[in-house]
Amino acid sequence: MSLDEIQNEIIEEFEIFTDWMDKYYYLIELSKNLPAISPDFKTNEYLIEGCQSKVWLHAELEGDKIRFSADSDAIITKGIIALLVRVMADRKPEDIMNADLYFIDKIGLKENLSPTRSNGLLAMVKQMKLYALAYHAKQNKGKSGT
Repeated sequence: MSLDEIQNEIIEEFEIFTDWMDKYYYLIELSKNLPAISPDFKTNEYLIEGCQSKVWLHAELEGDKIRFSADSDAIITKGIIALLVRVMADRKPEDIMNADLYFIDKIGLKENLSPTRSNGLLAMVKQMKLYALAYHAKQNKGKSGT
């Protein structure tokens, strides 16, 4: 599925719910589907700065696509990172770097989070894009022979 197709699917899933409490419960359900992160990556090195809760994010390049694994000690935050991983996993670095994550606004996520969680959401997106930028630079360095 394309990045836009997955975002549109998420928008449709959230449209089912009219109440934000139901959407929070859905985020909690999504957190249960987040693949487990290796304990090796649940260290300070992989913690995302700017999140009130602890959020660990690991990325690795497999072929030409990035795979993410993540976890959080807060259940709603874990649901949020699960959504981001769902949208951005198994994508080329350029696709992640250039991604317009419009689903965040369409489902009302940012405005229905506390200010600290909203800052954490932005920090998660930023970290995913930084990983993509680093892998993109590494790929291009290898191509130029330098």
